[in-house]
Amino acid sequence: MSKMFKFIAMMLTAVLVLSACSSGGGKKDSKSDETLDLQINGDVPTMDSAMATDGLSFDMFFQTMEGLYTLDKNDKAIPAVAKGEPKITNDGKKWTVKLREDAKWSNGDPVTAKDFVFAWRKVLDPDTASEYAYILYDIKNAEAVNNGDKKPEELGVKAVDDHTLEFELTKSLPYYKELLSFGTFMPQNEKFVKKQGDKYGTTVESTLYNGPFKMAEWKTDDKVTLEKNDKYWDKDKVKLNKVNYKVVKEASTAVNLYETNKLDIVDLPAEQVKKYKDDKAFNTELDTVTYYFKLNEDTVPEFKNQDFRLAFAKAIDKDAYVKNNLNNGSIPSDNFVPKDFVKDSKGKEYQDGVKNKNQYNVKEAKEHFEKAKKALGKDKFTIELMTYDKDTAKRDAEYFKEQLEKNLDGVTIKIKQQPFKQKLDVVSKGEYEMSLENWIPDYPDPMTFLELYVTDGSHNNTGWSNKEYDSIIKAADSSLASDPDKRLSELQRAEGMLLNEAGIIPLYQVGIAQLKKPNVKNVVNHQFGGVSTLKEAYIEK
Repeated sequence: MSKMFKFIAMMLTAVLVLSACSSGGGKKDSKSDETLDLQINGDVPTMDSAMATDGLSFDMFFQTMEGLYTLDKNDKAIPAVAKGEPKITNDGKKWTVKLREDAKWSNGDPVTAKDFVFAWRKVLDPDTASEYAYILYDIKNAEAVNNGDKKPEELGVKAVDDHTLEFELTKSLPYYKELLSFGTFMPQNEKFVKKQGDKYGTTVESTLYNGPFKMAEWKTDDKVTLEKNDKYWDKDKVKLNKVNYKVVKEASTAVNLYETNKLDIVDLPAEQVKKYKDDKAFNTELDTVTYYFKLNEDTVPEFKNQDFRLAFAKAIDKDAYVKNNLNNGSIPSDNFVPKDFVKDSKGKEYQDGVKNKNQYNVKEAKEHFEKAKKALGKDKFTIELMTYDKDTAKRDAEYFKEQLEKNLDGVTIKIKQQPFKQKLDVVSKGEYEMSLENWIPDYPDPMTFLELYVTDGSHNNTGWSNKEYDSIIKAADSSLASDPDKRLSELQRAEGMLLNEAGIIPLYQVGIAQLKKPNVKNVVNHQFGGVSTLKEAYIEK
């Protein structure tokens, strides 16, 4: 997710709009002193931590659930259900974590080590079909369990007793505590989950919570209401009594709601930035979210042709798009891994080491397109572009359509808009041709982006495959782990392969222009994992 990034999460989309901290603006209505009013762009897809793939769901988890660790304002892991720091063997593989005895579920049940064992086994059970199962692969036997070669009971995790969890990793990972804050690692109450069956995580009543807040209301495509969880172990630090999330898909409507004190934070559309840029409530921040195009080679055989893909990659003026359509601090990007996210041991920017020739160049786009037409034996192509259904999505899609049709004579783009939840489902099933996507990092490493496009990866339903790329990603996760700079260099080389073959087409790195009421304090935003933390947020009187 990301440091301020909030807004569409997206996303894995994801599409969220909670958004970052800033300053300024008119005061919140005093009658709502202990209530925070926020906007989201669509319905929450799921509250089942084993099934979530999007930033909106993961943001809800950060408010209503807690894993062993959570993130502080500097994105460092701090104890949550864990009682303190883990005991780790010298080789970094075996972890023993003591759990706090006062952690409870919202129904009063204690949160125990067995809840983590059950949840992690569930994620990896092949019958669950979790798209995020791979994120647990660093646990001993995890991949074998997920592939059906070993039973879930053989996963390298066990409850020594109710308040002691022990697990074994395949290798030492310096960022693993931070990763443990991620939504897929959240515990689940086995008895409750089994009683709910397939309904678990689909309604307020069919979900249990162990975090600062719990869901009080969840109306599809309308609103989500959170209220303070009185069973939460650290409830004294929770200042807000209620958080209202309103589904608002029209940017102008959201701004009007902010102006009338019905929203406390709002992201501004491009046409509103000039009006508010001198307002003390106005703020812009660069996020670590990348928007890009997925090209489906299975539904569009022409995308198997590399020249055809490169023609699309080089035909879009990203700089003009960012300036005219966004105007919110976003920057055009030719890279998948975002800027200001990773640096090497000498402090050098990761992006600087990626050799990428895949920039906007109409002349080269046309040359690749002519080669593709000759190889394919045709000169007319109709491609469906799938995007979201919020109001600005149509205008954005029309910009991409105009660029591609103007610069690639013979290409026709048909735009298809889908509600956020439905779009996630359709794309995950591979039922798309070309799709506007975004990715929010799950942990502080380039692998959170690059592992997505290994051959047959759970998120790689594009048909793109490169065996050398696969080998580098595998080595980066194993033999290169002891040499961080060499590992980073190899990951840069792998990203260059993905980009120079146009396996995907990066478009821009998200920036956020927003207004935030000046008396809304302590909304903490994250660069990865969860979008934000509202635990200690409050309304200053």
